[in-house]
Amino acid sequence: MNNTIETMLNHRSIRQYTDQPIEKEQLDTIIQAGLAASSSSMLQVVSIVRVTDKNKRKLLAEYAGNQVYVEKATEFLVFCIDYQRHAAINPEVQADFTELTLIGAVDSGIMAQNCLLAAESMGLGGVYIGGLRNKIEQVDELLELPQNTSVLFGMCLGYPAQDPEVKPRLPAHVIMHENQYQPLNIDDIKDYDQVVHDYYASRSNNQKQSNWSEQVTGQLSKESRPHVLPYLNKKGLTKR
Repeated sequence: MNNTIETMLNHRSIRQYTDQPIEKEQLDTIIQAGLAASSSSMLQVVSIVRVTDKNKRKLLAEYAGNQVYVEKATEFLVFCIDYQRHAAINPEVQADFTELTLIGAVDSGIMAQNCLLAAESMGLGGVYIGGLRNKIEQVDELLELPQNTSVLFGMCLGYPAQDPEVKPRLPAHVIMHENQYQPLNIDDIKDYDQVVHDYYASRSNNQKQSNWSEQVTGQLSKESRPHVLPYLNKKGLTKR
């Protein structure tokens, strides 16, 4: 196993950071690693907003559901779908197809993961902030995003001031199918539920009595940010 794979397998979400700054050269390298990511048809439809303004950070923390680490992290990056530069090249660009929104979301995820992996390889840690979509229009306004451009998620970065355990994932044989989709073996989920239950009960911080099935069914049995679709439509995205 090489160092890259070890870094990937040891990923944890880091929400507490030391006061040690991230050097400019480090941040530049992190962004260059992101830019090196795959891009569908070389469209390059991602923009990153680095937020250094303290007042904006505080507001973003509130918008994300009072996640204080958004304000406290050494660096905070917001990843956006961006077709505005393409429209600036040619006003005939049709950015309102759902397929193009999917491309923007996929490319942003790939770029962000490159950035986070690069950061973790330097001894940094981070966490994704999907909570920005709780108040997506307010975030958009705060960052002054133009038409054809939309908020996706944020990323905190910094030197870790905590050492959480690695969260167990579903086993590979549940995720990996060969040639065709395979029916779910519910016993595999029961086994995984026990693993997750034991993880939550034994971890050093924020212990709780829960398993994966309870967690995901609770999440998926309620509305999931229904305001996002009209927001995307308003920004000229996902109309057809």
